[in-house]
Amino acid sequence: MLRDDLQNSLKEAMKARDTKTVNAVRLIIAGQKEKDVEARGKGLEKASDADLLAMMQSMIKQRNESIKIYVESNRQDLADKEQSEIDVIQRFLPKQMSAEEVEAVIKALITETGASGMKDMGKVMGALKSKYAGQLDFGAASAILKKNLS
Repeated sequence: MLRDDLQNSLKEAMKARDTKTVNAVRLIIAGQKEKDVEARGKGLEKASDADLLAMMQSMIKQRNESIKIYVESNRQDLADKEQSEIDVIQRFLPKQMSAEEVEAVIKALITETGASGMKDMGKVMGALKSKYAGQLDFGAASAILKKNLS
């Protein structure tokens, strides 16, 4: 589904001569191909949608870091370019969960996995990543999880 959406968006953007969208979607597709090669090395046919969503999350994180550097260096033109790429990438991600929703999900997963302390954090994070990839910031989720487990 995600792969089809990417290809269709690329075609539509090319027809509309929307170079910003074309460039951003091509970056996503290139990352997708890298993930597919990595998956074949592990004996899988292709990367899962969860892997692709995580990849796009990291692409957004990298661009946010670049924006910060560009703004500090008075290069607003480059910061705007990075922001436009973020806007395109976010079109393919599921709706992001609020902090309250993340906390509720984490509490439910703690109960579901039977986690009782910090030693069980990996178990809960694994379940969180498998069920909610692309829907939340895992750095923030990790902090919420630590607070709930301690």
